[in-house]
Amino acid sequence: QVQLVESGGGLVQPGGSLRLSCAASGSIFSINAMGWYRQAPGKQREWTASITLGGSTNYVDSVKGRFTISRDNAKNTVYLQMNSLEPEDTAVYYCMADIIDYAKRTMNYWGKGTLVTVSS
Repeated sequence: QVQLVESGGGLVQPGGSLRLSCAASGSIFSINAMGWYRQAPGKQREWTASITLGGSTNYVDSVKGRFTISRDNAKNTVYLQMNSLEPEDTAVYYCMADIIDYAKRTMNYWGKGTLVTVSS
């Protein structure tokens, strides 16, 4: 089995920073793309940022220049550094990983989410 566990959420004032982490564990042969999604209250989950195995990154326009996604392949971990946070960034943040297990099956796995609240 494969598990993804997020950490690093919390309450932060506007303009502040947070760093989210997501560690994958279990029967992992390799991990292709990893990413972060978020779901604000009353809204649908939206893709926020992603990173390929080779390190290429993409961001939704609303976070470009403020968020940075990175990964540590040796630790099977993806990070999201969030700076200049705005109240509109308040959401539950979920990590996703495209994982190949030892049976050579490829599946998308999701974490359970971590809450980020931006408020004064």
